[in-house]
Amino acid sequence: MKALLTLAASAVIGLSASAIAADFAPAVIYDTAGKFDKSFNEDVFRNGAEQFVKDKGIQVREFEPQNEEQREQGLRRLASRGQSPIVAVGFSFGSSVEKVAAEFPDSQFVIIDSVVDLPNVQSIVFAEHEGSFLVGALAAMKSESGTAGFIGGVNIPLIQKFSCGFEQGFKHINKNGTVYSEMISTDFSGFNDPAGGSELAKSQISKGADVLFAAAGGSGSGVYQAAKDAGKYAIGVDSNQNYLMPGTMLTSMVKKVGLASYESWEAAQAGTWSGGVKVLDLAAGGVDYAMDEFNASLVSSDMKAKVDAIKADIISGKIKVHDYMTTDSCSY
Repeated sequence: MKALLTLAASAVIGLSASAIAADFAPAVIYDTAGKFDKSFNEDVFRNGAEQFVKDKGIQVREFEPQNEEQREQGLRRLASRGQSPIVAVGFSFGSSVEKVAAEFPDSQFVIIDSVVDLPNVQSIVFAEHEGSFLVGALAAMKSESGTAGFIGGVNIPLIQKFSCGFEQGFKHINKNGTVYSEMISTDFSGFNDPAGGSELAKSQISKGADVLFAAAGGSGSGVYQAAKDAGKYAIGVDSNQNYLMPGTMLTSMVKKVGLASYESWEAAQAGTWSGGVKVLDLAAGGVDYAMDEFNASLVSSDMKAKVDAIKADIISGKIKVHDYMTTDSCSY
């Protein structure tokens, strides 16, 4: 399999290949939304853990925390049982991974969407702003009102990164367009509040938004349903959610979190696993927009050609997409 993960500029510290291979017992701990959230966690399950078991015949031990306290408890339980590498799904595991990885220096940990600076931790981060730029451009091409909306689950820099990329893409096509951006919550409950997502979606639709992009985990379902009820379009996130509401889902901004997890386990099995930071951008195939039979009728060949040209320009550096997290602002 062609490696998806590319090294970031920072140095990568490798552990003993023979030790990793000998102790190979993969595991995953999902975020509190659970592995069937039809989004981020489910992609790790479907395209990561489930696929790995099918391909390799090796069981991936799973843990689904029911609350915040169980994040650290679950990590420690897996590590104490000899599981390694352990994939922690989401930035919310940052402090827990940092603490438990320090307690178990001979175990390997993988954290998605956050960076933990320890030699036995592989930190996988994505260029969400680049993928969001693509779907923002597509939204502008589809919009009849010149107005779109973004709904995030939690008001944190990572989610603002999606919002800012989306706005840039929309205004790349329609510089005079309007993009509303709102967050459901200031805590993690915003990722599991479909009703809250629905209310914000209805508000944005009432102000003219006819394409809505949600980066809100399980809350996205409320946004998509509101868009469908109003005859508007929605854009999915993390995994390909086009199938959820055909005719409503314009596309999805996909992050290859499942494949990233799969390849980390595969590297450990081969004895080539290493700690450090991995950056997955458009060039690495880490993010993209989704096309399939469910949205083929919504995206014309001309629209697809334009988005693909933009994608090529981002990869080549011709188009520079501002990363909110570099400045904590969406100035571009």
